[in-house]
Amino acid sequence: MTMSWIEKVTGPLEQKKQYRQAKARLEALPEPYATAAAALNRYLMYHGGVVEGTVMVEMFADLADFWERAAVDATPVRDIVGDDPVAFAEDFARAYGGRQWIDKERQRLLKAIDKVAPREAS
Repeated sequence: MTMSWIEKVTGPLEQKKQYRQAKARLEALPEPYATAAAALNRYLMYHGGVVEGTVMVEMFADLADFWERAAVDATPVRDIVGDDPVAFAEDFARAYGGRQWIDKERQRLLKAIDKVAPREAS
């Protein structure tokens, strides 16, 4: 009973556990991969804006897999992220789709404008 109430407020505890595991995997990477992965993780938390827990957990688990493979292969960080790490991160996030927090705000903006300035019939 208590667990279901807590999960309604905070989200599924299993997803939080999976996210923490993925984050621990990123932190365990050797340098420079750990620093690069941490920076991408932080950016994705802000930019990604994913609101679906399952999508977010999948994205961060895949990010950990990705950087672990790069470390094993000794792939240079710039060979991975290219000249534009922001574009790399945003493309990575886009690959996961899902609903984002901004979707709700887009709809709110459209409704507000339509309310005060309805579109004319063509």
